[in-house]
Amino acid sequence: MAYKNLQHFIDTLEKAGELVRIKEKVDPKLEITEITDRVSKQYGPALLFENTGYDFPVLINSMGNYKRMCMALGVEEMDDISKEIESLFKTLTGPKDTILDKLKMLPKLGQISSWMPKTISGKGTCQEVVMQNPDMTKLPVLTCWPEDGGPFVTLPVIHTKDPLTGIRNVGMYRMQVFEPQLTGMHWHKHKVSARHFQEYKKLGKKMPVAVALGGDPVYTYAATAPLPDGIDEYMLAGFLRKKKVELVQCLTQDVQVPADADFIIEGYVDPEEDYIWEGPFGDHTGYYSLADWYPRFHITAITHRKNAVYPATIVGIPPQEDAWIGKATERIFLAPIKMTMVPEIVDMVLPMEGVFHNLAIVKIRKDYPGQAMKVMNSLWGAGQMMFTKMIVVVDGDVNIQDNAAVAKYISENVDPQQDFIFTSGPMDVLDHSCSKAAFGGKMGIDATKKHPEELRTNEEKVSIKTASAINKEAIKIQNPAITDMNDSLLQLGISLIFISVEKTKPDQIEELNQNLFKQGLLDEVKIVLYLDHTIDISDTADAVWRFANNIDPKRDAFVVKAKNNQSLSHIGFDGTRKTKELDGFERDWPNILANTTEVIEKVDEMWPRLGLGELIKSPSLKYQKQLYKGGAVVSE
Repeated sequence: MAYKNLQHFIDTLEKAGELVRIKEKVDPKLEITEITDRVSKQYGPALLFENTGYDFPVLINSMGNYKRMCMALGVEEMDDISKEIESLFKTLTGPKDTILDKLKMLPKLGQISSWMPKTISGKGTCQEVVMQNPDMTKLPVLTCWPEDGGPFVTLPVIHTKDPLTGIRNVGMYRMQVFEPQLTGMHWHKHKVSARHFQEYKKLGKKMPVAVALGGDPVYTYAATAPLPDGIDEYMLAGFLRKKKVELVQCLTQDVQVPADADFIIEGYVDPEEDYIWEGPFGDHTGYYSLADWYPRFHITAITHRKNAVYPATIVGIPPQEDAWIGKATERIFLAPIKMTMVPEIVDMVLPMEGVFHNLAIVKIRKDYPGQAMKVMNSLWGAGQMMFTKMIVVVDGDVNIQDNAAVAKYISENVDPQQDFIFTSGPMDVLDHSCSKAAFGGKMGIDATKKHPEELRTNEEKVSIKTASAINKEAIKIQNPAITDMNDSLLQLGISLIFISVEKTKPDQIEELNQNLFKQGLLDEVKIVLYLDHTIDISDTADAVWRFANNIDPKRDAFVVKAKNNQSLSHIGFDGTRKTKELDGFERDWPNILANTTEVIEKVDEMWPRLGLGELIKSPSLKYQKQLYKGGAVVSE
């Protein structure tokens, strides 16, 4: 369905019991984050902060569970969209043998044309009010985390055009507010808007940019969608809402924006101008993305609708609202991937612990040896999938929506010395584990059932027993650097353990891994994940999140080959923080995210007045204990 505007979406959420209005005064600096972090980790309601000290209320966590994400997209189930795309694709590409077959296409073509965006004359409701002196400090822009460089606009729908072709791109890049008429423009080198910027630089021209906030929530989703170059995001929005997006001309820039948006921020980026030092920012990885140089965005106009609502989100340690936006992408883009690139794919999941780009689990129909590797390489060559650090390929009847079932299937079917594949390639700019920025190691895991050609030996596959527990006491006696062990997964038939270590010398993890298997105490364990002693490894989901963020697989994996064809091979992964002193790591390492004690206590005090029920303890209480010394950048 198409929402008339953001207020229509708010009303719909409220009628469905999915929204809570908060009348208590709450500061956009840290306090909104603290409340939202507690609620989002419980998959709680959307929040409308009506008393922020500004003229505009703040809507947050509006897509923070499966139901609300479906409501934003106007569907009952996300897979409905994928099925519709698949049906449409088959209709358009199928053979047309007769005139009748071709005539049957006309209604479908008419439907497609009805999704195309249209620029209308006159002003839109987004321009009902024009700020006489555009001033970003009049908006309730959130400062999300204590070490953030300042307040950031977190749900900006950013419009740019290719100066040569005129083709529009709609993306989402955070914006740090520096002055009333100045923000940063945080587009990464791999993004389309960054390419537009380079074209303007070659031409020596200023780059017009417009930012929309609010309107139909589909606009927000479309800005995040990994569409191929040249495909208009507003065509996707029109398809999702079953109604074309109406655009209006900006007042001061040659850019078109949604007529029903709540706010429009117009301006330009001058490619000849020096960049601005932007960040740090508490990011969706659960770590701070560190400060760097980015273009300056100069604001020439701010317009808004009457009774505008400021939309925002926070990102951080999962789960957060962005996990559900990622889930929508996972489900929506499954059909195009299957039909255009990798037809053997049955299903795909991007677990929230993998924060989108760190981990993908793919289920295939397997017909021949080596097929899993073919799938991995196809995906690493496909658009935004090129950033994926780890791809796991499974087959058979395993339910890949069930993390434990997937882990057990991997455990049963992998031979570590054979089935872990390592390569290198482009990485997400936010990946802090790479030795070189935006370039690092990748890993594929072939967890499919093996054909004879794929086995370690020509002999019939030998069933080798795996452990259901380990002798922790004996291991600690022989390896005093170990501070804790979590072998709970062994009881589920998952041959993987977590070990926390206090690092004190170079190459310590690799040596420890070798020693543990030489000592014979882990002969029946396939996979060991090593983490820092500061981490609570009893929390499996948290341990996986930290591991996925902290490893460069090609650098940090240590394979121990099997002693013979009747024994297991093993693999250990160094998921600890890397330093110059102990690891020769030259880049800065970021801290994880946690709010301050002062803010936590203030929110605890106001909680009974928020209308959110029984007190939810702050997630930051746990993570404060895991912070390293220093601010956004770890100092010790």
